[in-house]
Amino acid sequence: MPSAPLGGTVKSRLIASIALSAAVLLGTSGCALVSTQATKLPYSPGDGVNIPDSGPLKVRNVVIISDADGDAANMIAAIVNETDEPQTLSLELGEGSTAQTATVRVGARETVSLGDSAENEPPLALDAIDGLPGSTIPVYFQSGDSEGVLYQVPVLDGELDYYGDFQP
Repeated sequence: MPSAPLGGTVKSRLIASIALSAAVLLGTSGCALVSTQATKLPYSPGDGVNIPDSGPLKVRNVVIISDADGDAANMIAAIVNETDEPQTLSLELGEGSTAQTATVRVGARETVSLGDSAENEPPLALDAIDGLPGSTIPVYFQSGDSEGVLYQVPVLDGELDYYGDFQP
């Protein structure tokens, strides 16, 4: 009578190999199966912030450049209108009695770059902001029929060369 090979049959060894491979694969990549991929998370790659859900206008890389005391500041940003109609962006900066309001009009299928000297588009001048460089200021952005969104916008100074011209 022939005896079975040591270690069981070929079929049982194959099943054991597959099970071991699956365990190793799951053990080494299990976290990646259930965790969020960092490359899929939206973020602002510049010094400013991108504003989501402010309406039909897309507001990109918003930053406030202030003097050292926060007595005056300039807001720079790119505002993109991808619609076929002119749109107005309404802003409310700060809170309470020191809040300031401003509007920016953007033509159909145009981009307004606040602070772009090549297009003669000055930054949005602000008076007595309630925030020093290194802090953030709450700004409410709204365009079109949207409800708008409140977002914390960073305040920087002219320490970096490329912001020097924007400091009041």
